[in-house]
Amino acid sequence: MDVLTLARIQFGATIAFHYLYPPLSIGLGVLLVCMEGLWLKTNNPIYHQMARFWTRVFALTFAIGVATGIVMEFEFGTNWATYSRFVGDVFGSALAAEGIFAFFLESGFLAVLLFGWDKVSRKTHFFSTCMVCLGAHFSAVWIVVANSWMQTPAGYHLVMRNGVERAEITDFWQLVFNPSMLDRLFHVLCGAWQAGAFLVVSVSAWYLLKKWYLDFARASLRVGLTAGLIASLLQLISGDISARGVAKNQPAKLAAFEGLYNTESNAPLTLVGYVDERNQRVIGLQWPGMLSWLVAHNTQATVTGLDAFPPQDRPPVAASFIFFHGMVGIGFALIAIAALGFLYFRHGSLPERRWLLWILVFSVLGPQLANQLGWFAAEVGRQPWIVYGLMRTPEGLSKVVQANVILTSLMLFTFIYFLLFAVFIYLLNDKIQHGPDDQDLIPSGKLALPTELIHHPKA
Repeated sequence: MDVLTLARIQFGATIAFHYLYPPLSIGLGVLLVCMEGLWLKTNNPIYHQMARFWTRVFALTFAIGVATGIVMEFEFGTNWATYSRFVGDVFGSALAAEGIFAFFLESGFLAVLLFGWDKVSRKTHFFSTCMVCLGAHFSAVWIVVANSWMQTPAGYHLVMRNGVERAEITDFWQLVFNPSMLDRLFHVLCGAWQAGAFLVVSVSAWYLLKKWYLDFARASLRVGLTAGLIASLLQLISGDISARGVAKNQPAKLAAFEGLYNTESNAPLTLVGYVDERNQRVIGLQWPGMLSWLVAHNTQATVTGLDAFPPQDRPPVAASFIFFHGMVGIGFALIAIAALGFLYFRHGSLPERRWLLWILVFSVLGPQLANQLGWFAAEVGRQPWIVYGLMRTPEGLSKVVQANVILTSLMLFTFIYFLLFAVFIYLLNDKIQHGPDDQDLIPSGKLALPTELIHHPKA
């Protein structure tokens, strides 16, 4: 493989692996605030137990996320030096803000969150939990700002420095609130909330299946299903808003998402299908006029197709189509799973539905897959631009990096990432098997409660 392909594979693999963890940290941060807040409000010790248990899981995801994120910073300089020179003024500002306003805030209060349970007051500890949660969200804000600028550049001008063209900031707030930033931030945060919520749902459903820690599992499942359903419904709204933003700011990307080769009114929405690139058409089940309605709330609205762009400016259609529709399909499945689980839980019969409990156990994979597919769709759909309309991807590559060097480091990173993932799964499984500490609440052990309590979540 050539240098460009290897560099793209390496950066894509690094991003994909790293992005398993920050959404979990962000989502779990919100749930920790909810659990600890419920403890303060009700003084119910079960919420104290929940907060302490999920804090340990949060710490694990935070640690692995930090370790895997550092590598990306180096790859900007080693593999994408020309790109880094071009966007250094922009990215430097966003990443510096992420470090100052997000990482320091999150990591500064993390010690109090982890070790301050018996050393500070309950309100002080709750404040620390809120700050850790806020810091995790600030981190998402600044990373999305940087990435959104690559999608919809704003607040800059181009200058020549030592014979090299680069983008420099002219308006910091235009850069921050670039045309796609708020839409994409809402969409990313909803995905993170789903990731945290469905992790809680998965572990809680597992405990119910095994009949371990039943009071803990029911209370934790109540919080997880509520948060998961709310986040999934918000994700549906954010996805609609984000798609309309893509139609306005990056029409070639939307056309690739839907395999729309020709500009037309009454444009159809593909529900299930695949792209026939040779004949430039989509084969599958389509809903006439629905794409036009989603874009402009008018079934007769004209939607820009790929024919409006030169072939060299078009994204890879088949890959964009698959990634986008995979994300959407999983999103609707998560709404159905969360709603079904919530209804049966409210009815009090969820522990009897072992088939549904198994679905809830594996539902933790849904947000992770959807988040990965969403980022793949966003980045592949931006091609052939590394900065939309300003710099093509091959132009951002380092001029001296060699293919064999990238291949060697790619193999080493892949091996290390597999080890890190194995460590993460081992430690996570150990925490799940161990369950909430006896000292967190009362001696509980892996004891089943009486059958009559299993069927009544409020018992």
